[in-house]
Amino acid sequence: MPINPTTRDHNKASVLDVVLAEAPMTRNKLIELTGLSKATVSRAVEELRADGFVVDRGVDAVAGRGRPSTCLDIPGTTGHVAGVSFGAQTTGVLVSDLRGREIQHVIVPTANHDDAGKAAAWLAGLVAGASRPAAGPLRQVVVAVPGRVRDGGEIFGPAESMTYLAGSRLQGALADLVGAPVLLDSDANASLLGILTDDVTIGNAALFSLSSMLSFACRADREPARGSTPSFGDVGVLFSGVRGKPLDGLLSTGGLLAFAREQGLGLERIDDLWGETHHDEARTAVVEAFTTALVTAVTTVVVTLDPESIYLVGRLRTLVEEVLPEVRKRLEERLPAVPRVTVATQVLGLSTARGAVHSCLALAQARLREALLDARCQAPQADQRPSPAF
Repeated sequence: MPINPTTRDHNKASVLDVVLAEAPMTRNKLIELTGLSKATVSRAVEELRADGFVVDRGVDAVAGRGRPSTCLDIPGTTGHVAGVSFGAQTTGVLVSDLRGREIQHVIVPTANHDDAGKAAAWLAGLVAGASRPAAGPLRQVVVAVPGRVRDGGEIFGPAESMTYLAGSRLQGALADLVGAPVLLDSDANASLLGILTDDVTIGNAALFSLSSMLSFACRADREPARGSTPSFGDVGVLFSGVRGKPLDGLLSTGGLLAFAREQGLGLERIDDLWGETHHDEARTAVVEAFTTALVTAVTTVVVTLDPESIYLVGRLRTLVEEVLPEVRKRLEERLPAVPRVTVATQVLGLSTARGAVHSCLALAQARLREALLDARCQAPQADQRPSPAF
């Protein structure tokens, strides 16, 4: 007969939740944040210590008079997670412990692949290398890709240079190679999560990633908006307001480069649009088209989702910074209220990987809590202390 988790089990899980979020911390701080009695917290800590999920780590230097207060922490042997930013040009892998503290990161040029299986093997090697200093098992991997992702495993509409990723093969192949759960997400979602984790005051926000493709993400009450079909979030197909061009044709690196060449600019790379001096009518036309498309994209999001903030990231950020004052001016002329529109500062390959790590932590910590509560059901006798399998 199944044995349901007890109040004691729930208290133990609550204590672990706080330690995972705040460690290293003193017992007094733990009592304050959980609202539990000293005896309850002490019992939970001792059980978590026996389970291997909590250790003593140093002494609080400001504990005051009396016996020094030992700090509680999460041991490295509990495991680690890996967030991956798998971009068209740059790939970053960030490994952290279950408290979210960085262990190691790597940023490398993305290797050329023509097959999802080969890409998975390459990513698995990067994860293994970045995880080498870590202790304990790998608990979770989240890979952020330039494309739309459904149900955490199937990729739709990836960047033009990464069409081999379409489908669900990457997730399964990578999970087999790393021996841990793997979740896929869009690079825009991971970027937005990373930004909002650092700014807890924002609840409703949207993000445009202007890179190899135009990607979009939004969060309401800090929860990601996810559609039930591959069409959700595909803002690149919307009309830009310029010569029949879709938004992706002007707000992505490849699309804007092609448009600039159509206007007579002999650019080898899109970076030349702002890296070299152009004072001719052709550049003016390109910048005007880009500005119009950006105003269209932001206006569409404002009137449909009403976000507090809209963040702009990606390889086109230099051009975005140039036109942003004009974008804000036009928005104020069109709309009765304009949200904060800003260019988010990011480190190529690392910021998106950091957002992926935050997603990893939420998944791994939820699984650990579930293991603690499920352990009661696995105990042979109701009075036996359950040992969680995590």
